Amino acid sequence: MTPTRSEAAMLQPLPAVDRFLDAVRNATIDECDAWASDVLLDATVPNWRMHRRGVEDLRATYRGWFADPGEFETLRRIPIPTGEVVDYLLAWQEDGVPHTAHHLHVLDVVDDRIVADTVLCGGRWPAGLMAEMEAADA
Repeated sequence: MTPTRSEAAMLQPLPAVDRFLDAVRNATIDECDAWASDVLLDATVPNWRMHRRGVEDLRATYRGWFADPGEFETLRRIPIPTGEVVDYLLAWQEDGVPHTAHHLHVLDVVDDRIVADTVLCGGRWPAGLMAEMEAADA
């Protein structure tokens, strides 16, 4: 079955999400223009939940989370009617120590700007903890 024109448009990656992911990978949060000025961040992190409103508060949070350039070990982008769901495993070096983090973002996009980001974060894992997790999975 061939998708309709509007369904086909929904399957295309969104430029605002492209810019956000580039900023995460390159640690260029301050230069990123992916967000609406009144963006709402709803973040669940280990043992905590926080809300931030506005692009400057979001950037202040993400500046700490994405301070070092990294690479996506895995990346899935799933279109939804309001934007995209993005699931990734990010790997980077912090003070010479390899780290990873697993995030899932539900991104609502309007007029090529992210207006809401609901993110679930499993935490930041240094190399030693990553090795423990790998051993537990073996």
